[in-house]
Amino acid sequence: MSNNDMMEKEEIFSKVLRAGRRTYFFDVRATKAGDYYLTITESKKFTNDDGSFHYKKHKIYLYKEDFAEFNDILREMTDYVIQEKGEEVISERHQKDYKKEDYSNSNGEMPTSPESFTDVNFEDI
Repeated sequence: MSNNDMMEKEEIFSKVLRAGRRTYFFDVRATKAGDYYLTITESKKFTNDDGSFHYKKHKIYLYKEDFAEFNDILREMTDYVIQEKGEEVISERHQKDYKKEDYSNSNGEMPTSPESFTDVNFEDI
């Protein structure tokens, strides 16, 4: 491996986030010119039929000139999701007791009578 290849592979600063079958790697790397950029890698584990496993990886390269706008949009998007759906994970995969309910009436509209809703305990929020 040449020195240039080593320079591209050099990790200056790294953090890892393990999230179930997914792992996120955040790596600061150096360009050939000696400037820094960020790579974000998602690695997801898959099991083959024979019991062996493999990983699929997706990588984003993020350069300094894009940091501010990327940060702004990421913050806006994550704030929106939390504002609209809260921090609780609602998913069959994450909650063993999750039951998908059909709240629509025969017209496909949401019910409006108070009896059709469950009580909400605001202390849990």
